Amino acid sequence: MQRPNPRSRALVATLSTLVLVAAVAVFSTMGAASTSSPAAIQYAPQNTSPPVVSGQARQGSTLTTTNGTWTSDSTTTYSYRWQRCEAPATPTGCADIVGATANTYVLTAADVGKRIRSVVTATNASGSSAAASNLTAVVESSGPAGQIRLSNGQISIPASSVTPPERLVVEAIQFSESPIRTRNALQARFRIKDTRGFVVRDALVYVTAIPFGRIIQPGEVRTDTNGWATITIQPTRLLPLRNGYLLTMFVRARKEGDSVLAGVSSRRLISVRTANPAR
Repeated sequence: MQRPNPRSRALVATLSTLVLVAAVAVFSTMGAASTSSPAAIQYAPQNTSPPVVSGQARQGSTLTTTNGTWTSDSTTTYSYRWQRCEAPATPTGCADIVGATANTYVLTAADVGKRIRSVVTATNASGSSAAASNLTAVVESSGPAGQIRLSNGQISIPASSVTPPERLVVEAIQFSESPIRTRNALQARFRIKDTRGFVVRDALVYVTAIPFGRIIQPGEVRTDTNGWATITIQPTRLLPLRNGYLLTMFVRARKEGDSVLAGVSSRRLISVRTANPAR
């Protein structure tokens, strides 16, 4: 029997070694590829709860925004924008406020009558995402507490916000009948403002006839949101219904809790003509 050639044995050993090295390399490569699983892919931050804006919606007040809550697989930084929106806001009714890029914003005169929101952008190594906050209430102008902007553009304030040296003013008067030709009840309306021009609600308005006895004495009536107090006037038989006569009345407006002769109270004499009954 012929023995294997030593050179043949060496060649076989070399080939076996090469096969083993190649197999190890293949398995090593397969192991490295397995680390590129979907969990290792990076994502931009995702918002899970929106930012929240706090602060009073009034000119001169400071609004502050939170970042909101985000999920991110790496360090996250935040940047801010503030937007001015129509009231009520529409999807296309918001626009960035130039220069408002901090997490706080001081309301200006340009914001009065608008609603404000923040937009927070979260950024990580993979990208950025943005989320908008809640809308504020309609921004009020600076001035007395409790002010309300009416649909006609006027500002209504409570009587409690009128303090000296300001005073109440009986600014307008209306009668449901003029001249007065019957002794049927009629409506008298009195609008109260203050010396700054604000419409005043919750002022107490009192009316009495001069001379006394020509009307049944009504009680005090509060002004409504638009500053009007409506009082029922019931003439008595002492009111002459003839051409050339007048129903003269004393009108007083006051703030509840004030002295009727002091504080911010106001007084005015008014009159409405009477006439012969219609035939």
